[in-house]
Amino acid sequence: MQLGIVGLGRMGANMRERLRRGGHEVTGFDRNPEVSDVESLADLVAALPAGQRVVWIMVPAGDITRGVVTELAALLTEGDLVIEGGNSHYVDDAKHAEILAEHGIGYLDVGVSGGVWGLENGYGLMAGGADADIERALPIFDTLRPEGPRDEGFVHAGGVGAGHYAKMVHNGIEYGLMQAYAEGFELLGASGVVTNVPGTMKAWSRGTVVRSWLLDLLVEALEEDPQLAKIDDWVEDSGEGRWTVDEAIDHAVPLPVISAALFARFASRQVDSPAMKAVAALRHQFGGHATKPAHPAP
Repeated sequence: MQLGIVGLGRMGANMRERLRRGGHEVTGFDRNPEVSDVESLADLVAALPAGQRVVWIMVPAGDITRGVVTELAALLTEGDLVIEGGNSHYVDDAKHAEILAEHGIGYLDVGVSGGVWGLENGYGLMAGGADADIERALPIFDTLRPEGPRDEGFVHAGGVGAGHYAKMVHNGIEYGLMQAYAEGFELLGASGVVTNVPGTMKAWSRGTVVRSWLLDLLVEALEEDPQLAKIDDWVEDSGEGRWTVDEAIDHAVPLPVISAALFARFASRQVDSPAMKAVAALRHQFGGHATKPAHPAP
């Protein structure tokens, strides 16, 4: 197939390469001219066959994605198809689809998982949209997904918005899994009983019920830096963990693990925790428990 990709960052550039290896003709556009195949979005559209164009968007969620969708609506024509593969909030998909539908342009939202490893291993894909649009894009999905049964790496999750909703929940689960591994790592090291923490976690990577790709990645990180001494403890969040918790509140679904994992990331950003200072002060007030002096200002 011929298609265009807008956004050639780490994910977009690797997806372009995997598609090309699979025999597709891919034209990429990025604001960075060093990686772009064309000079403008208009040039990308012109390079594709009219009436059957497929353009995959891989840019940051929010205003940037909305701007690309709006610009494409003015450049594409009836019968074309836009696939939005970024980490957009699922509520934005209905508006994107509406903008494009006014011009007879189809729309799919696709949650993409696989990170920088996707080029070689394939990407997990969660798609939302109309059956006909999904069928049209299947050759693309089949090239991007991992080898093996289609239903083990790709799902048509539902209508517009379902793909990004599925990816949102996927990332919420990811938060909880990472936090559990991280807490286990800390406890192993704090105990003093286990003297080979990296080796212990590596031994879990085969045959145990906690084995996973995330564990494999943590093992790799520990082999490079056994104490993780080179890494600061600041942990960012992409937004999807927050959206997952928001959805849980709206639907009265208890998510104690995912919520705690999100809040742990917030705690990582505090040089001094006001909450824990308050806990220490209260323990001192009611029980006379000792407190430690604050660290001197740098």
